Amino acid sequence: MDTLQLDFLGDLQRTHTCGELRAADAGKRVVLMGWVHRRRDLGGVYFVHLRDRYGVTQLVFHLDGDAEVHRKAEMLGPEYVVAAGGIVEQRSPETVNPNIPTGEVDVIVDKLWILNEARTPPFPMEEHVDVKEDVRLKYRYVDLRRPHMQRNIVLRSQVTKVIRDVLCEQGFLEIETPFMTKSTPEGARDFLVPCRVQPGLFYALPQSPQIFKQILMVSGYDKYFQIVRCFRDEDLRADRQYEFTQIDLEMSFPQQERIFEVIEPLMKTVCEVAGHRAPATPFPRLTYAEAMRSYGTDKPDLRLPPFYCVEDLFEGHGLTGAALPLVAIHLPNVGQLSRKERDELKAFGQERGLRVYDDAKRLDRDYAEPMAKVRERAGAGENDLLMLAGWPGEPKGQRPDLTVLQACGQLRLLSGQKYNDRHKLLDPEDFRFLWVVDFPMFEWDQEENRWMAAHHPFTSVKDEDLELLTTDPAHCRARSYDIVLNGTELGSGSIRIHRRDVQAKVFAALGLSDDEANRKFGYLLEALEYGAPPHGGIALGLDRLMALMCGESSIREVIPFPKTARGTDLMSDSPSPVPERALRELGIRLAHNPKE
Repeated sequence: MDTLQLDFLGDLQRTHTCGELRAADAGKRVVLMGWVHRRRDLGGVYFVHLRDRYGVTQLVFHLDGDAEVHRKAEMLGPEYVVAAGGIVEQRSPETVNPNIPTGEVDVIVDKLWILNEARTPPFPMEEHVDVKEDVRLKYRYVDLRRPHMQRNIVLRSQVTKVIRDVLCEQGFLEIETPFMTKSTPEGARDFLVPCRVQPGLFYALPQSPQIFKQILMVSGYDKYFQIVRCFRDEDLRADRQYEFTQIDLEMSFPQQERIFEVIEPLMKTVCEVAGHRAPATPFPRLTYAEAMRSYGTDKPDLRLPPFYCVEDLFEGHGLTGAALPLVAIHLPNVGQLSRKERDELKAFGQERGLRVYDDAKRLDRDYAEPMAKVRERAGAGENDLLMLAGWPGEPKGQRPDLTVLQACGQLRLLSGQKYNDRHKLLDPEDFRFLWVVDFPMFEWDQEENRWMAAHHPFTSVKDEDLELLTTDPAHCRARSYDIVLNGTELGSGSIRIHRRDVQAKVFAALGLSDDEANRKFGYLLEALEYGAPPHGGIALGLDRLMALMCGESSIREVIPFPKTARGTDLMSDSPSPVPERALRELGIRLAHNPKE
């Protein structure tokens, strides 16, 4: 084969994208540019699918055309970068390709520029080819060309734009906050940045812009938003990365409902942009206590029916041995399970401390009267999966009833996932938004032996629970709220504390002395003394939102350059060692040599 000689782009410009041409363009002279997606040789006539992010157009190189152009077409390989000039020709009806928008036309090529060659890709660019994730992440620049990845990233850009548009139309100002700031306790480890000019001192990358957005409200900006990068040094999983993106907003003088009135239309718009059916508003509301009592989780998936506590129906019938919740779980139209399937659910429950009564026929026979009432309470029909679950002993912990309910919630969710195919219980196109409100103000930390903020320490307590801060922290309810979509927590927010005296009481309940509070949060506390208005806001996870909109199970599928579960960027091979000189300049000595 002849030696390949590459061409220069020069002043050549494309006239159309590879997804643009239609039958109405027949007869036009065009120049297209993109990547060679596929090449076929039919007896010396070459058919090339040329691809860019807009689509695919078929190029045709006839044997009786320009010999030099035909010779160069013969040399094309997968992912070569080319420019092609030619005439648009409409296909005959029987040769139209209905699978691509440009399928009514071909471009008959009479000029070809090979702008760059390509090594054989590590995996095909096809839509449904299964490739190991570590290979995809190592060659991310190739993986990002694949159609589903390009759809995800393009949609993310479109959603980001519409979020900005909607919030700006409502008077929100987009304001940036610092990336290098003071380390404060936010529930995860900070990423620390050493300061070269002040050896021994560190900045921290923000886990959220929380304090700064509150200060912006003190500064009178009324409505703030930011689509912002945040950083948390915590174990990675499918819905968590070290660096992630938040839709962050704050408002002055709001009630909780005012926050909801901003977010609900925004979520409707996002669903519409993503091509999904817009959800009905207002979104349902559940208190934290109601969510735990009916779903066993504070982020329930409403596509599955709630469960019901039915211990009262069995009083005097000898089924339960402890005065704790006995829960009826049912799934519609799943039908009867095999013995093996029932044993699997029973084993799953036992691993979490539950006793699972899985044989509905036996229960109906042995406990006919209470089971009839169970079916009525749960709304369970004859073809529904129905099982009871409870705790055989006394669970440990501050709230033993929550231990039981959480285990039942896990059993409910596993059952829904396991038998989803029987009745499409978890339809990915069925978006069920939910607000969970009235969270506990505090959580007890067994290791620290003290109360911790359930949301963050700047969250307001409900007005009627203010006096409980010093007398009964366990029963304080916060003015905080989560937005949940199909079992995923999309975001959390709260009405903030705007008075220093109330903030001092909360710090005291958390066991912080005045000196410690001033050392960690002094600038916020001082700002509250300079006319801080009532304010509140919310932060939503853009990565999680986009994963759901794109039908993906991992946020890595909607982030251009994610890290592995070990926090490694396989493409750039980071983290990596730095020169000893750089450490000396920062006054840092390593306790462990990463090369060892």
